[in-house]
Amino acid sequence: MSHPPGSLPALRERYGERYRWLLLLSVMVGTMAAIMSSTIINVAIPDMSQHFVLGQERAQWVTSAFMAAMTVSMLATPWLLARYGYRRTYSTCIWLLLAGGLAGGVANHYPLVLAARVAEGLAAGVLQPIPAIIILRAFEPHEQGRASGIFGMGVVLAPALGPSIGGLLVDAFGWRSIFFMVVPFCIASLWLARRYVPVTSPGGQAADPKGARLDWAGLTLATIGTLCLLNGLVELQGSTPAWGMVLLLTALIVLIGFVWLQRRTLRARQRHPDRGMDPLMNLSLFKDRRFAMGSIVAFIYGIALFGSTYLLPVYMQMGLQLSAAFVGTALLPAGLILAITIGWVGRLTDRQPTYRLVSIGLALLAASFALMPTINGQDRALTVWLLVAWAILGRIGLGFILPSLNVGAMRGLERHHIPQGASVINFLRMLGGAAGVSLCGIVLEWRLAAHQIPLAGTGVSTDRLAAFNETFGLLAFICLLALVAARQMRHPLTPEAK
Repeated sequence: MSHPPGSLPALRERYGERYRWLLLLSVMVGTMAAIMSSTIINVAIPDMSQHFVLGQERAQWVTSAFMAAMTVSMLATPWLLARYGYRRTYSTCIWLLLAGGLAGGVANHYPLVLAARVAEGLAAGVLQPIPAIIILRAFEPHEQGRASGIFGMGVVLAPALGPSIGGLLVDAFGWRSIFFMVVPFCIASLWLARRYVPVTSPGGQAADPKGARLDWAGLTLATIGTLCLLNGLVELQGSTPAWGMVLLLTALIVLIGFVWLQRRTLRARQRHPDRGMDPLMNLSLFKDRRFAMGSIVAFIYGIALFGSTYLLPVYMQMGLQLSAAFVGTALLPAGLILAITIGWVGRLTDRQPTYRLVSIGLALLAASFALMPTINGQDRALTVWLLVAWAILGRIGLGFILPSLNVGAMRGLERHHIPQGASVINFLRMLGGAAGVSLCGIVLEWRLAAHQIPLAGTGVSTDRLAAFNETFGLLAFICLLALVAARQMRHPLTPEAK
């Protein structure tokens, strides 16, 4: 029996048992481009701020705009895959990511840079849940941890090497060069997609362009709520805190409306399975305890992860007065250790309780933040060694969390719910990340004002370092909160809990 060209059965027949690994490699390259575009920009923020004469609050929107767009677009991934299939959805996003990188690199006005970052964020958001869907559907349970580990090793190598290369590029060619770093990854990903990514939707079914409608009302509410949350956090410490409170209250009201709408849409779909539309977020998934607790961990973990990704390069350049090139070089060992840790922990995920691995990772991550005040910046050699040591400790923690959180949270879901589950848990992690970037910027501005010292300045200032250390302390506390939820991911009715 012949299968349509490009369909999942045809590709499996052509490439045999190794096909699932080739498919994982293909989406890994695209995800590397998406993650690189989200994190490497932080190295260029000081240089870009000087070029466009931006304050810290406006400069951080280069990161926050990307995060907001990426967060919202994740919710549309299951609908896009069902309607257009893996290859068309994936390739379109890669083209959009490529266009955003090129446009951002040649833009002469800051609003155009922000527009390019939004385009990149929309593409990256749709891409993010796809690898988790493939791992949980294409691989057997005893292979999922290994697949997550191998995927994680590949994905973190890009941001591990990226800051080092990016720092050199910023010093040599300026901030524009950072945008062009995604170009080779996008080109390679498009070539791989044409060979290995199927045209079918998850599960091997043919894509249905006339399938269920997109929940535009839910997507609109999610967008409004996310923007109100992020703007509210910024305005809370700006010149109009009352307006910030109004925006945060609006975000809360929109959240309540979103939950009500998703429940109504789900009930309507259950009454009429053959018509209507699927909810943007299937709230029935939260009935599974592991998924519910894993979602809480993902949200809090997102705050700590992306907040620190934004804070650490700024701390090293503005607080410790280190060059952009040196920042990338100092973070390189930690990135390589992260890749090794993910590969090792990925194999443990197939044998050890996932809640235990996540808990260990959160504890190590919290310790790395709590130890930052031991760096005083006076002794340059000691400063560098402590920076590298605490960065490595934090990345080992991330290595425990990354391959085990998604697998542990979604193992109890039915197979047809996996696309929705991957979309939801990635959405919550990125929502936490978007809030974390804004939160770190706000708290840092607040503590700098309390110490009566500006962010920029020559020489290492004890008061400036104190403001950074207090912000790192907040991240440590947030990780400890996530640790409480991680312990609840244990399921008493499964062998994993024994």
